[in-house]
Amino acid sequence: MINRKSRDEIKRMRHAGHIVALVHKKMKEVLEPGISTRELDAIAMNVIKENKAIPTFLGYNGFPGCICTSINDMVVHGIPSDKVIVKEGDIIAIDVGATYGGLVGDSAWSYAVGEITEDKKRLMRVTEESLMAGISKMRVGNVLDDISGAIEDVANREHLGIVRQYGGHGVGHSMHEDPFLFNYRVGDKTQLKSGMVIAIEPMLNLGGDEVMVLDDNWGVVTKDGKPSAHFEHTVLCTDDEPVMLTTLME
Repeated sequence: MINRKSRDEIKRMRHAGHIVALVHKKMKEVLEPGISTRELDAIAMNVIKENKAIPTFLGYNGFPGCICTSINDMVVHGIPSDKVIVKEGDIIAIDVGATYGGLVGDSAWSYAVGEITEDKKRLMRVTEESLMAGISKMRVGNVLDDISGAIEDVANREHLGIVRQYGGHGVGHSMHEDPFLFNYRVGDKTQLKSGMVIAIEPMLNLGGDEVMVLDDNWGVVTKDGKPSAHFEHTVLCTDDEPVMLTTLME
């Protein structure tokens, strides 16, 4: 069942989303060659705790970090580690969740580390564009497949692979709620209604669609070893324009 959020729930989700955005702001400031993903995790933890929130990811099904740090060919769920050092030319997807007042904000962003290749720039630009195309369809009267199709159309136009085993999801009192949102058309005609909140999160690859899970049972990498990018916002469906809940509040 898809739960529609009340005004009070949305207010708390907006606050949680603001904290997530603060983490991303800090990540952009500190991200440079030579920093470890464990250091990034510790910095993110401090921002979340300073703002009286709970790191949603920490301990989720046993996950050992408060953020996911996925570099180059790693698509999602990278575990922060002292041994993983960010290098010049990398792209890194940082996925952040914060819980405030019992409600969750969830957002991922891909970042360039120093100078990156033109292919990686295109991958990041198009993946962000596909996110915004999906968000534009988060409107009353549309259906889930309208969001999925908008993402797919951007990916296909640029001949990028679409990660098919993972996708967006409802979010609120828990990180993963109904519905599941594919990043390609599947014929889902579920109607979008005011008060629905969905984390829209395209994951696109420079190569093919296929991915695999590493031996740590968390990290997901592309099978062909080519880079992947990941962008995500928590989005509210209203009677008017879609509202991104994971941006900085004025």
